[in-house]
Order: sequence, then structure tokens, then C-alpha cells
Amino acid sequence: MRNKLLYFSLIFLFISCSQSPGVHFNGSDITEAKLNPSFELTSNLGQPTSINDFKGKVVAIFFGFTHCPDICPTTMHELKAIKKSLGEDADSLQVIFVSLDPERDTIDLLAKFIPSFDLSFIGLTGTPEDIKKIAGQYKIFYQKVGDQKNYTIDHSSAIYLIDKLGNIRVRHPYGSSQEMIVDDIKTLLLI
Repeated sequence: MRNKLLYFSLIFLFISCSQSPGVHFNGSDITEAKLNPSFELTSNLGQPTSINDFKGKVVAIFFGFTHCPDICPTTMHELKAIKKSLGEDADSLQVIFVSLDPERDTIDLLAKFIPSFDLSFIGLTGTPEDIKKIAGQYKIFYQKVGDQKNYTIDHSSAIYLIDKLGNIRVRHPYGSSQEMIVDDIKTLLLI
């Protein structure tokens, strides 16, 4: 009996010591997926932009399109509220909107759409090939639906959080509470 107790004590000690203290997120921790965060796209200001431009900040990235009737504007409004709720840390968050509709979402259109939510937000676009590449890296599904003129786009609608070193760390599905996202941003700001 004593040997069994000693055995289980050693096993418990071994397991306890082998686990490094981790960071807990409210959203899905996708750190270990090691998704490629890199991109070279054009901003709503007409400037070439890459993930490296935001080192030292936490980035919230969302994929959508300007003609979206509901999910995209709702998410952008939520991101505005999230940024505002960070108070003094608001400048440490960069919100990025990546257009999944490069045919219609021109730089001029993004230059009107993005600042309507927050002047600090950045909208990105590129060639259809560029968008397909980044969507694949982030595991974003998107598909044109409808005729050539009046189409819409079905798409994944998650918010991805990228840490200050440029690593994709957390995924929040559409409908996640703002408080949970804010908590995860604050955690990323501390590490």
C-alpha cells in the first residue's frame, strides 16, 4: 500500500513539474497551430502594409467585405467598443480589416468605410491571389454567392488576436462577448 502511495505521489509530482504554467485565454488558443500571420497588402491609405508594421502592439484582425449587410459592420462596431474599453491601453491595439472582396473593395472605398468606425483602424486589400493566400493562412472560408453584379460573400467571421511579436494566438468566433475579447487582449498586452 505504501509503495502504491509513493508511486502515485511521484507520478503526481512528475506531472506537476512537467507542465509549464500556461496562459489562459477565453477564446480558442491556437498558438500551437503556428499559423502564418504574414502578409503584404495595401492599406486604405494606399500604403504597402505587413504584419511587421505592428510589432509591439496586439492586433485584432477580421476578414469581411464592405457590402456586407450585417456581420461585418456589427463586428467592426464591436471592435470599436472593445478598443474604447481598453482605456489607456487603447493605443496598444491595432484593428485590421482584410477585405475578401478585392473586386469591389477598392482603396477609395476602404478609405471611406474604415474611418467610419474608427480613424485608427486599418483596412487592407490586394489582388484576388493575395487575398486567397492570406485567407488560406488564417484558415478563412469565403465564397462568392449570387450573380456577377449583385453578389454577396459567405465567409468565416472570427476575430483573430495576434501578440506583440506577431504570432497568431487566439481565435474568437462571431458572437463572442466583448468582455472575453477584452480580457484576452489585456492578457496579450502583459506577455
